[in-house]
Amino acid sequence: MRQTFYSNGKLLLTGEYLVLDGANALALPTKMGQNLQVITHDKPTISWRSFDADGTIWFEDELELEAIVNYKEISESSVRNTLLTILHHAQLLQPSAFQKETGYQIETALTFPKKWGLGTSSTLINNLAQWLKVDAFELLNNSFGGSGYDIACAQNNTPIFYQLENQKPNVTPVDFHPKFASNLYFVYLNQKQSSKSAIAAYYNNKNQNLKQNISSINKLTNAVAQASSVRSFANALQLHENEMSAILELLTVQEALFSDFDGVVKSLGAWGGDFVLAIALEDPTAYFTSKGYSTVIPYKEMILGA
Repeated sequence: MRQTFYSNGKLLLTGEYLVLDGANALALPTKMGQNLQVITHDKPTISWRSFDADGTIWFEDELELEAIVNYKEISESSVRNTLLTILHHAQLLQPSAFQKETGYQIETALTFPKKWGLGTSSTLINNLAQWLKVDAFELLNNSFGGSGYDIACAQNNTPIFYQLENQKPNVTPVDFHPKFASNLYFVYLNQKQSSKSAIAAYYNNKNQNLKQNISSINKLTNAVAQASSVRSFANALQLHENEMSAILELLTVQEALFSDFDGVVKSLGAWGGDFVLAIALEDPTAYFTSKGYSTVIPYKEMILGA
């Protein structure tokens, strides 16, 4: 028997970090995501292959079902151990999943380059949850952790407001179709940069009262979602960057890398991470290419439902 599943990638436009503590975030599912194909076979193993967007195999292994059921988490970081962790927690939620004499051939296939960071893990977790009929948010929380906005993007085909209320996800579809979409571009920063210092600064500040910050970010999230002009949209995102810069004790990405840019540049998700949003009146591709950033994607080519 063959089964196939698909989940959307993600980008977080507002609410980064503070979404962990109840801030309202505006998140955007992407047109690119990940497929999962499952075929049963007659061995008590999982034959696993993961394909990148260019068709190359980036991970391949044979996993004994018994090893999944009895897996003990270890600190060593590897793709195999990460996968075993996810599958083991899936099995805890669905105990009959891997306790049988037959197994599976599983293939995953990204439709975005893995290095882009659009949700390789979240799309996998959501696909596995669909297959095994378990709660994807619970599986994420038990295995990877995080706010869960990426799972919500995996499951929704329109922009969403995402908020944790009493640590439970609240997902609201948003009618977000900016008429100035032609002024919006996503720029890949070429590498995954460590966000440990930003996270450390954020958690240090958690000892203080962040209610005022959360209230401010919530207002800016609404302003971004309701912006009727590129000027008001850019202004709200600039204020958002300034607020987060103070909390994280970091320069904004525009101050650090693009101080001479004629427009506004907004970090997306973890600061120093994969993509930024550039807002400009003219196509900024030449500017970013001259700086060494050659992947510049128009909003309508990246965002689902745009």
